[in-house]
Amino acid sequence: MYTNFSQMYSVLQSNKPLTIAVAAAHDETIIKALIYAYEKYSIKSILVGDKIKINQLIKKNKSIFFNPEIIDEKDTKKASYIAAKLIDVDKADILMKGLVNSSLFLNAVLDESCNLKTDKLLSHLSAFQIPGQKKLSFYTDGGINLFPNFEKKIKILSNGIKAMHDLGIKNPNVAILTANEIVNPKMPATIDAKKLYNMNQEGYFPKCIIEGPISLDVALSQESASHKNIKSAISGMVDLFIVPNIEAGNMIGKALIYYAGAKMAGIILGAKCPIVMTSRAETPEGKVNSLALACLLKGEK
Repeated sequence: MYTNFSQMYSVLQSNKPLTIAVAAAHDETIIKALIYAYEKYSIKSILVGDKIKINQLIKKNKSIFFNPEIIDEKDTKKASYIAAKLIDVDKADILMKGLVNSSLFLNAVLDESCNLKTDKLLSHLSAFQIPGQKKLSFYTDGGINLFPNFEKKIKILSNGIKAMHDLGIKNPNVAILTANEIVNPKMPATIDAKKLYNMNQEGYFPKCIIEGPISLDVALSQESASHKNIKSAISGMVDLFIVPNIEAGNMIGKALIYYAGAKMAGIILGAKCPIVMTSRAETPEGKVNSLALACLLKGEK
């Protein structure tokens, strides 16, 4: 169990250094994050993008030791395909999105020529370091799948549980979030949550404790569960939160960041390697956090 991102960084210092392939790397926040990751944790990079701009940014940020391989490609679509292909030919371990449209980037990830697709569903996993909390909280999927049907929720949940296991959480507590704890035919998310709970009771998912439908307040607070007279084995101790759709996940994430002052990492699961796909407006610190999470998931396998 990781209590904060600094603890992740400490583990990275003793792990085997990995290599990041970056699509459209001519972006200052990307360069700052990669310089920091290299100088602190020996994480290497192959940068695909506008070579002149990349070199200017490296020089601007005054890094003496950071000397990555650079593949000159100004076209962001082509850069995405080149970076994705570096994973396929084992020249890099992790793929990262730079200054490129998310749709173009994902097209490369999903293109059969890049050979990154698996039988799993691509899904987004967020990790939040929230002030006052004793451990990192993980949420999925608030970034890829818009309104997943039940079959997709099974795959999103499976991806999330595997990530928890890969991070060393052997028996994760998982909350299938809905607006309340009552199964209501008018609220499809509650029906899905109950079905997922039943599947776990029957042994479908690997080792974990799943509760659902469960509201966010009950998942977060034993006091709230007690007040509502709800018996819960995971209340106040949830590792992984499954949101019903992208809108719920997006709003929870932004509320945590802007109201609670949380720090975030975000990666994509379900491909042949962890994929870092943060917002172009994300800070260098946020990108480093995401790199750390991706490296730990890749390194633990």
